[in-house]
Amino acid sequence: MVLASLQHLVVVVVLLHFSSVAATTATTYLDFQHLQVREVIAKTNKYQVLPENMNFTDTSSDGHKGKWKLQLVHRDKIPLDGASSSGYHRLFNQRMKRDVKRVFGLIRRLTSGGTTTSGGGSASYEVSNFGSDVVSGMDQGSGEYFVRIGVGSPPRSQYMVIDSGSDIVWVQCQPCNLCYRQSDPVFNPANSASFSGVSCSSTVCDRLENAGCHGGRCRYEVQYGDGSYTKGTLALETITFGPTAVRNVAIGCGHRNRGMFIGAAGLLGLGGGSMSFVGQLGGQTGGAFTYCLVSRGTGSTGSLEFGRGALPVGAAWVPLLRNPRAPSFYYIGLAGLGVGGMRVPIPEDVFQLTELGDGGVVMDTGTAVTRLPTAAYVAFRDAFITQTANLPRSSAVSIFDTCYDLTGFVSVRVPTISFYFTGGPILTLPARNFLIPVDQVGTFCFAFAPSPSGLSIIGNIQQEGIQISFDGANGFVGFGPNVC
Repeated sequence: MVLASLQHLVVVVVLLHFSSVAATTATTYLDFQHLQVREVIAKTNKYQVLPENMNFTDTSSDGHKGKWKLQLVHRDKIPLDGASSSGYHRLFNQRMKRDVKRVFGLIRRLTSGGTTTSGGGSASYEVSNFGSDVVSGMDQGSGEYFVRIGVGSPPRSQYMVIDSGSDIVWVQCQPCNLCYRQSDPVFNPANSASFSGVSCSSTVCDRLENAGCHGGRCRYEVQYGDGSYTKGTLALETITFGPTAVRNVAIGCGHRNRGMFIGAAGLLGLGGGSMSFVGQLGGQTGGAFTYCLVSRGTGSTGSLEFGRGALPVGAAWVPLLRNPRAPSFYYIGLAGLGVGGMRVPIPEDVFQLTELGDGGVVMDTGTAVTRLPTAAYVAFRDAFITQTANLPRSSAVSIFDTCYDLTGFVSVRVPTISFYFTGGPILTLPARNFLIPVDQVGTFCFAFAPSPSGLSIIGNIQQEGIQISFDGANGFVGFGPNVC
């Protein structure tokens, strides 16, 4: 039913294309495309904050098609922390600083042997497929994506960061001993009829790695690699997506929270572990969910949906790999990279996940810029530079060493960028997903960076506008065919 409601999103585009190796000999691909420079710059100047008394809780539902969706606004429209005076360049720099911390955090988790929590509850829900819009947090400098959900009974609307690399759901809670500023009032469990604390003797508490006990109640603590953390009590609570209620979700009720979550009430973990929201639903959804991250600077919203009915027909499916050292992460097989229709000569083993759990390629919603092992990045970047020799260069900006001064251009011709996945599928990105503005006057940079380790990360800039689907039961990740 959800699939039927998405049919209007299916479009034919030459910038987002999938194929298989078997088909390459019989198909001619475009080696170049056009980046609409003036149009992209104009979007960076459309920063506008709405009045504080605006209501962001309007919902819409389409139950007869099996799809429920919350209407959201971009995070750049929420008045918070001087957002109205923040320019694009400043917000970009904030995003890059957070991104560096995120990447080092992921690498630290791998080095230390995994995440800080595991386990889960026994969640139940009323319908088989449900969803919510996803909104970009880029313009608040967070570099994250937010979803609007209800917490408790009656539901209190909250913005939550979605994170495919985390395995816990948590919200800031009253009484708040140490909390950062969020857009909505801090959740008060005393006002929720469905809130139920978890006892120290419960199986959920037993399965937490860092569980503690205080006053007979289970306490949790999650420390993220970037220094962020949340500490509080574990509880079972109801989470609502529009008209859909998901009961008995194990959530952290955070009384001490600090880090890069400004604006959001907490985090909705979508990782591969059993404590994540996806893991808690388990066989009820077959470990299936799909998301489409809205492209930067647009007025539209993306989507996040759960259930096997949400999986699209016609996607390019790539095997999902698991790393016992990092069960939260979604690894995929990447065989190579292409520039201008030509495969860059990079050994395939550069991207392989070893038996010891080193290397590999992770899909991550929380990382903005795709990272590649240094040798692969250099070869990839140099191939791009060779094919853009006609474009005026600019000095390096932030983490980007390959930038261009496109001031005064209406559009420019750039080579295509492609991911060659293991097994044959090829994903060719739209130009806006690899050449991005770093200011409001015309400086664009090649949106890839070298990894400080052997780990590769496909970030959300490269994922934007493309439907990404996870079929946990069968072990596949799908790309397309829909766009947003």
